[in-house]
Amino acid sequence: MDAILKPHVRSINYALLFFGCLLFHVAGTWSIPLIDRDEPRFAEASREMIERGDYIVPHFNNQLRLDKPPLAYWAQVTSYRIFGENDVAARFPSAVAAALVALSIFAWGNRIGGERVGWWAAIIFTLSLQTFIHAKAAVADMWLVLFMTTAHWAGYELSNEKKTPNAQRSTFNAQWGWWFIFYLSLAFGFLTKGPITWTPLLTLAVMKILVRDVDLAKRFKFLRGIFLVFAIVALWGVPALVQTHGEFFRIGIGRHVVGRSFGAMEGHGANSLGVYLLLLPLYFVTVFAGFFPWSIKLPALAKKLWRGRDKIDIYLLSGIGIIFVIFSLIKTKLPHYTLPAFPLLALVAARHINSERFLKSAAVAVTCLYLALGFFAAPFVARFFPAVQLYQQCREDLRPEMEFGAVDFQEPSLVWYFRSRVKGWMTPLKPASAAQFMQKDGTRFLILPSARVSKSFPNLPPTWKTFATSGFNVASPRLRFGLWQRHWFEAEKVDLTLVLKPD
Repeated sequence: MDAILKPHVRSINYALLFFGCLLFHVAGTWSIPLIDRDEPRFAEASREMIERGDYIVPHFNNQLRLDKPPLAYWAQVTSYRIFGENDVAARFPSAVAAALVALSIFAWGNRIGGERVGWWAAIIFTLSLQTFIHAKAAVADMWLVLFMTTAHWAGYELSNEKKTPNAQRSTFNAQWGWWFIFYLSLAFGFLTKGPITWTPLLTLAVMKILVRDVDLAKRFKFLRGIFLVFAIVALWGVPALVQTHGEFFRIGIGRHVVGRSFGAMEGHGANSLGVYLLLLPLYFVTVFAGFFPWSIKLPALAKKLWRGRDKIDIYLLSGIGIIFVIFSLIKTKLPHYTLPAFPLLALVAARHINSERFLKSAAVAVTCLYLALGFFAAPFVARFFPAVQLYQQCREDLRPEMEFGAVDFQEPSLVWYFRSRVKGWMTPLKPASAAQFMQKDGTRFLILPSARVSKSFPNLPPTWKTFATSGFNVASPRLRFGLWQRHWFEAEKVDLTLVLKPD
């Protein structure tokens, strides 16, 4: 009877974990608008995929968007088909990916340490601060974490597979199963965020050196595997390169992979050698914030692992170390870059943190904190997002045929919110062109700083309408707080007015 019930209980545990994590991550996402700049860019590019019927090459505001491969957009397109084109639907795929990561490390933890390790690994990852932030964000990062985690898991299983005479056939089938998971994860990871997903290959190389596994190459069949990866990527990559005349490779790989490695992009990092050297240990410091509250135990954990570790620890620590070292060497710095290491770090923590009292107390405390932020703090903060506030004020006056422009404040959130009612594109304008734009034939509107309204329109026609709001530009490059340099921590006070010329 126990043998019959056990798979049933296991399935219930998986379902409870997945849907519990999904609901936790979705909670509160409807309360806060998409945060400039990345979230609206992803959300709008996915909407334009549907409008164009082009699922190969992403566009944003009718311009090519070649920063990222398309898998995250495809996930958002699927979500739009189910839930409609809205903020929650744009963020829902990240919540799904985060729940799948928790499910993966729960299953992996069960295999390497039993049910306790599996549950705590999933909980530790889910309740880490960086996971809480990015599982609610309409970006590609959580999908990258998912595929890097499944690749690391499959790599671990393949490198530790033991053949026995009595189970040779089942072992053969299992090996091929893990082999496909490993290389499919590398392929889908590339389609999410490029070649950074292939770092599990470096983890295996380190393991080859440290544990001298002579069968590693034979088990992984690297030539066949790499061929499979390139074949899958080519199904999208070749049409994308043809349609863009090679621009997708030059910009996506050249600028956003090579460029980020050797230069600080968008002010995130340092271009001078002195500051670059100063920032080398950055991620070994920021992990204490990103992995909070579990990072409280990191010093004791490091001391314990320094004294003794087994083969499982070596594998997990190798994966963590490679991710931290790679992003430490890259000049562009953002705190979430090391997020793919968090599932591995959660497994290490679950194996070695033995204080049940600390684990339970921390889990309850941060769960209450995060839910309070999602349900109570987010609605309060939402009123300070000027793009959505302007949109809500004037949406009844918007018409599909309207054209619109923006002066100075030209953030992607304007495109995302206003194009839900207006089918045209946002035109970036200089202050001197504002009046000329509004004098053109046809109904239109313009968004500009409130201080410029009287200068650009000294005599507003009585039939025109104006809507004003104040808030913060959380993507402003003019004011940054500390070394984090992430849009969650940037702000600039803005006063905006929308001038609308009706029919």
